[in-house]
Amino acid sequence: MSSEPQVLISVIVPIFNGSSWIDQCFNSILQQELREDVFLEVCVCNDASDDGTVLFLHKWVHIFNQKKIKLKVFNNESGTPKGVGYSKNRAVGISNGAYLCFQDIDDVMLPNRIREQYEKARSLPRDTIVGSQFKRVPENSTNRYTQWANSLPDEKLHIQIYTSHGPTVIMPTWFCHRSVFERIGGFSEQGKGTPEDLIFFYKHLDLGGKVYRVNQCLLIYTYHPSATTFSVMEATIWKIRLERLEHVVLHNWPKFTIWNAGKQGRKLYNSLSVESQKKVTALCDVDKKKVGKIYTPFNSDTRKSGRSVDILHFKDAEPPFVICVKINLTNGEFENNLSSLHLIENIDYVLFS
Repeated sequence: MSSEPQVLISVIVPIFNGSSWIDQCFNSILQQELREDVFLEVCVCNDASDDGTVLFLHKWVHIFNQKKIKLKVFNNESGTPKGVGYSKNRAVGISNGAYLCFQDIDDVMLPNRIREQYEKARSLPRDTIVGSQFKRVPENSTNRYTQWANSLPDEKLHIQIYTSHGPTVIMPTWFCHRSVFERIGGFSEQGKGTPEDLIFFYKHLDLGGKVYRVNQCLLIYTYHPSATTFSVMEATIWKIRLERLEHVVLHNWPKFTIWNAGKQGRKLYNSLSVESQKKVTALCDVDKKKVGKIYTPFNSDTRKSGRSVDILHFKDAEPPFVICVKINLTNGEFENNLSSLHLIENIDYVLFS
C-alpha cells in the first residue's frame, strides 16, 4: 500500500448535446492507470442538452459507481444553453478535488494522462497549468496548428502567446491545482462565441502563473464541424489578442516596426490605438512591389487619410518588430529571414500572426 496521502482529482466535463461522444469519452476515463493514492470524480455540467445526453448520464452514474468513481452532474434546466465558460464553472463548482483535469466530451484521454500530469503537477509550483501533446483526428486536420502546439519549445510557452492559435497549451489538455481556478475566479460566462480559454490563459499569465507541457501524447483531440471552437469569431479573438499586446508589450516600447506590409500588417496598423500608431516607425516586407513605397491608411467612415508610413526591406528596418507573418507557411523563407537578424523573441520581436 502507498504511504502517500490520498488525493482526489476532479475530471471537469462541460457537455452540450454530447450523447454521441459520451461513451468513448467516459470509457477513456475508466481506463486511466492511476497511482494507488489517487482517486477520481467526474464532474459534469449538462448545459440544457436536448439530444438524449441526460439518459446517457443516468446510465454512466451506475457504471462509474461500480468502479468507485462518483459522477456528479449539474443540470442547466433553463432550456437555454449558457456556454462553455458557464458549464466549466458549474462543473468545478460541484467538484471537491485538489486538482482539476479538464476534458472535452468529444475528446479521448489516453490511459496514462492523469498519472503523467498529476505527477508533473505535484512537482511544480501550484500556480502552473500543465498541458500535454496530443493527437489530432482525423490525422490530416489542422496540421500546422498541431505541429505548432506539440513542438513549441518549452521556453516559448510563456512567450508565443499572441498568435491566432490561442493558448500555447491547448485547453482540452489542461490539468492544474484547484487554486489556479480559484485565483482567476473561473471562466468568462459571456456565452457562445467567447474564447473563454484564451481569456483565462491571459489572466493566468497576468497574475504570474506558469505553463508547462508534458511532452507526451496524452489526448486524442477530435476535429469536427460542430466543435465549440468554431463558434468563436475571429474578430473577437483578434480584439482580445490586440488589447493584451498593447497593454503588456507596446505600452513599454517607445517605437516599433510592423513586419508585413500586406493585408495583415495593414490590418494591425489600422486596429492600433492612436497612441500605438504614433510609435510605428515603418512597415517592412520582402516583396519588391511593396518595398520603397509608402502606406497611407484611409478611413472610409471619416473619409480622411491617416499618417503615412514608409515600407522598408526587412533588413533595413529597426527592431523591435511586431511580426504579422504566419509561421510555417513560406517553406522556411520567413523563418530563415528572421533567423538571419539574430533577434530574441519577446525582446526584439513578438509574433502576432
